[in-house]
Amino acid sequence: MLRSRAATDLVEPAAARPTQRLLSLDVFRGLTIAAMLLVNNPGTWSHVYPPLEHAEWNGWTPTDLVFPFFLFIVGIATALSLGGLRDAGAGRAPVFRKALVRAAIIFGLGLLLQGFPHYDLPHLRIPGVLQRIAIAYLLTAIVVLLTGVRGQVLTLLGLLLGYWTLMTLVPVPGVGRGVLEPEKNLSNWLDFRLLGVNHVWHETRTWDPEGLLSTLGAVASVLCGVLAGHWIRSRYRMDAKAFGLFYAGGMILLLGWVWSHIFPINKSLWTSSYVLLSAGLACLVLAAIIWLVDIEGYRGWTVPFLVFGTNAITAYWLSTLCGIVLDWITLGGPAETDQVVLKTYLYESFFASWLAPADASLAYAVAFVVVWLGLLSFLYRRRIFIRI
Repeated sequence: MLRSRAATDLVEPAAARPTQRLLSLDVFRGLTIAAMLLVNNPGTWSHVYPPLEHAEWNGWTPTDLVFPFFLFIVGIATALSLGGLRDAGAGRAPVFRKALVRAAIIFGLGLLLQGFPHYDLPHLRIPGVLQRIAIAYLLTAIVVLLTGVRGQVLTLLGLLLGYWTLMTLVPVPGVGRGVLEPEKNLSNWLDFRLLGVNHVWHETRTWDPEGLLSTLGAVASVLCGVLAGHWIRSRYRMDAKAFGLFYAGGMILLLGWVWSHIFPINKSLWTSSYVLLSAGLACLVLAAIIWLVDIEGYRGWTVPFLVFGTNAITAYWLSTLCGIVLDWITLGGPAETDQVVLKTYLYESFFASWLAPADASLAYAVAFVVVWLGLLSFLYRRRIFIRI
C-alpha cells in the first residue's frame, strides 16, 4: 500500500523512535511538583498573592491547575507504561496486580500524612491528595486494561456527562436539585453521609475538596492524560505530536469555557468544565515543553525540574511531611504564650523581619522549594530514583 510523501514525512522510522524515558514528561512533572511545593508552603496563609491561592469557589487561578496537571501526567505515564507492558505480552492479571499494589501504597502514604503525628483514628481524614491520585490511577488503569482507545474515549465522555447529570439533576434532600453552593450540593451531601463529619476536611467538617463523588472528575482528568499518552506513543514525528497536542489543547480549552456557562469551573467540585479547562491547558503546556526540549533542544533550563520530576512522589511526600513537622515543633519557654512553632520562627526571623508580608510569605515558599531542590539533587546526581 502506497503512502503520500506528506503522510510519510510525519511518521518516524521504527529505528528512530526513542525508547528511553520521555524527557519532556519528566520536565512537565517536575514543573508541576515544584509549583505544588510553592503554593502549599507559604510563610503565612494570611498573606498570599492571589495567583498563589485557590479560587474561593467558582473560577480558577494558576494554583488550581497544579493538581489536575499532575493527574494528567499520571494518565500519560499510565498509557506509556501499561502500553509498553501490553506490547511486551504481559497478561492483564499481573499488570492489574502491579497497579493495585501501587495504588495501595500511594493511598497508604496519604493516610500516613493525614494522621501524622498523633493518628487520632476516630477523627482521621480519609480523603486527600495522594488518596485521590491512588483511586483515580487505579480506576483508570482498569479502564486502560479492559478497553481500547475507543472505549477510553466513551468512558471519558460518560464520566463528564454523567457527573454533570448527577450534580445538576439529582435533588439534594432539603435543598433541591442543581444547587452547586458549598455545603448544599450533592457531592457534599454524599461526603457527609458516607464519610461522616469526623473523616472529611477539618477546615469545614461538612465537605471535602477531595471527596467521593468529585473523584469521577479526577478520573476523567487522568483519562485525558491517557489519550494524550496514546498520541505521544504514536508513530508520528515529534513536531507532529507537539502540533497535535497544541491543537487539541486549544479545542478542549474552548469546549471547557463554553461548558462553564452552565456547569461552572470549580476545583473543589472538580466539575466537568474544570476537567476540560485544565486538560486543555495541560496539552498546551506539554506541547510547548516538547517544542523547547525535544525539537529545539533547549535543555539547560530543565535540570531543576528533572530533579523534581524523576522523584515526584518522594518530593511531594517528604516535603509535605517536613511542612507538618515545621508546624508541629514548638520553641520558647514553658508558658504557652511564650511558645512559637518552628515554621513561624523561621518565617519571622529570616523573611518577615525585612520584607513586606506578602513578599516575605512568597520568599519563604521559594526558599522551601530551593531547599528541597538541593536535597533531591543529591538523589538525582547519584541516579537514585524511588519508584512506587
